[in-house]
Amino acid sequence: MDYFLDLFFSGLTRGSIYALIALGYTMVYGIIGLINFAHGEIYMIGAFTALICASLLTILGMHGLSILAISGLAAMIYAAAYGYTIEKIAYKPLRRSSRLAPLISAIGMSIFLQNYVMLAQTSDFLSFPELIPDFAFMEPYADFMGSTDLVILATTVLVMLLLTILIKYTRIGKAMRATAQDMQMAMLVGIDVNRVISFTFIIGSVLAAIGGLLIASHAGQINFYIGFIAGIKAFTAAVLGGIGSIPGAVLGGFILGLTESFATGYVSSDYEDVFAFGFLVLILIFRPAGILGRSEIQKV
Repeated sequence: MDYFLDLFFSGLTRGSIYALIALGYTMVYGIIGLINFAHGEIYMIGAFTALICASLLTILGMHGLSILAISGLAAMIYAAAYGYTIEKIAYKPLRRSSRLAPLISAIGMSIFLQNYVMLAQTSDFLSFPELIPDFAFMEPYADFMGSTDLVILATTVLVMLLLTILIKYTRIGKAMRATAQDMQMAMLVGIDVNRVISFTFIIGSVLAAIGGLLIASHAGQINFYIGFIAGIKAFTAAVLGGIGSIPGAVLGGFILGLTESFATGYVSSDYEDVFAFGFLVLILIFRPAGILGRSEIQKV
């Protein structure tokens, strides 16, 4: 039973990691129908920004949660700036072109950012400090879940709730829903579609930065390539849950994380991807829109 619980909570943590990144994918797709394949690199840049900031603050003599708060804020601002810039440079000029053009642009931007960070920083793995302290109340559960695991899980659930409230009950949320439903009609009724799309990219980039900080603190190391692997898994989670659905992205992340964890624990780590993507194929065969996704009705 202890082994099962260990795998279960490990899967929840891994799923929370995928969900945090998948939320950015699903928000952008829900608004403009574009898969932002550079989103994983934004997550990577957020992690590097947090590492640089945390190192500088440590040199200056700061310690504790202040480093976590300031590094997290710096990572979110820096990642938001990147997300906003990428949308303006790589996606906005291609908004009215065929779907293939922005897809290629997204892949090209992903490769560009990977190599940019590799040249600007290093191609080696860098150690990342553990910024989240151990909570005393978590000591009885230390065999199953650490403080960092708890923070990652709680952050994912909180972000999902806040995004749901934002989209359903705020003015910008209504504008986002209108843009997602019919961009042309949204423009006719006075909605600034460009501002809505930029806001969506900024929010998605902020979430990626939060994920980069928490996940790097949990893993203890980063390099320029972590965004590609995490991005592919997060995209899989978004499709699994139903891309365009915020609860679906979180559910897909949890399912993918638990599937990989149990496959690793009871079969072999060599087959974790086989089980994960095999499960995705089965879901898409029997429910092509994903678990919580809605099938689109096309007029003919």
